Amino acid sequence: MAYLCWAAVADQLGANPAEALIRSLGDWTMRALVAVMCVTPLRELLGWPSLARIRRMLGLFVFFYATLHLTAYAWFDMGFLWIDVLADIAKRPFILVGVLSWLALLAMAATSFNRAIRWLGAQRWKSVHRSVHAVVVLSILHFFWMRAGKNLFGEVAVYASIFLALESWRLWQWRRRRQLTAS
Repeated sequence: MAYLCWAAVADQLGANPAEALIRSLGDWTMRALVAVMCVTPLRELLGWPSLARIRRMLGLFVFFYATLHLTAYAWFDMGFLWIDVLADIAKRPFILVGVLSWLALLAMAATSFNRAIRWLGAQRWKSVHRSVHAVVVLSILHFFWMRAGKNLFGEVAVYASIFLALESWRLWQWRRRRQLTAS
């Protein structure tokens, strides 16, 4: 974040600073989302239960960067003309899935404090926060459609592979636990 602020002030974001800023914020959102999704597998594989304590903070970083990404788009691409933003959301599917992803992140961020767990109840709170898996799918789709215009799929494939590996591990763990409880 410090680099992006410095680069913007020092006019170091290249020929199209708005696009560079929007894309950089989206990239950092994806990186933070990878970090969040890695917490549980790393915690269990390495036997570090204390990693669970940073998951909430990392999730809030995802929301922070996603909010900055959306704000930069609304500001630099659309000039905060909300009627144009809404028309663009309706016209361009990759923006629609990005906004849907942000709305799911908003729900998780709004319920990320301890009182929300008590207010919603643990089961409802968990179901809200399990929507992170939908956020992953929507984020990959957003990134894919955004890159499709230029046929640049390398980064999309990397993120999709990481998320697929993490979800495969979760599925394997879930099946293993079910088999153990059935025995």
